[in-house]
Amino acid sequence: MRMVKHALRTAAGAVAAVAVLAVAGTGPAQAAPAPAAPGTPGHLVPKELPPHPNSDWYAGDVTKGLPENVPFCVGKTFPSAGATHRTFWTEYDTGATQIVVRTGTVDAARKLAAAAEKKIRNCAADWRRDYPEGTASWRDYGALPAEDGAHVYGVHTSYPDSEPGIHLYGVGRDGRTVTVVQWGEMGGFEHAPVADFRRTTTTAVVKLYHP
Repeated sequence: MRMVKHALRTAAGAVAAVAVLAVAGTGPAQAAPAPAAPGTPGHLVPKELPPHPNSDWYAGDVTKGLPENVPFCVGKTFPSAGATHRTFWTEYDTGATQIVVRTGTVDAARKLAAAAEKKIRNCAADWRRDYPEGTASWRDYGALPAEDGAHVYGVHTSYPDSEPGIHLYGVGRDGRTVTVVQWGEMGGFEHAPVADFRRTTTTAVVKLYHP
């Protein structure tokens, strides 16, 4: 794994759609994103992510809207309205993103969580159709008894002459609020910290509560 100096985000596009992690912050200066308003549902903090063996975790601010690079496999499932996000990175190629969406009703939140899970379950097959030269597969790591429910999945992609990518996804809901947490790095299923990520997902869902 190569060391970098800036936040790493998952990219998906052209050959980069093999889910390599792109270095952020190297392009032209952009306007600062708007910070989240007071009363925003809770987000993860770095110490709540799966421990990295060689680096601390770092985090950006909780920010309104969707991240510039929406996590691989999530795509356009989540609306920007009512969304906040936080990105996380290490000194190596491991990064993470959390998106939280406050919907108008419990039913809307239930449908949004179901749509996100369906998108993740179909991700490997969708990717193989777009990139037949590569390979992709997914695993269901099971449901979690967190608030109104959560589920964890893994997705692996590999493309010729490129580094393979492994990603974990946790989707959960509390009332009318939904979150997805994505963790990713170069590697395979054997490199995925599933037990730690299940704890991370549970924490993320529990922190959604806002009276």
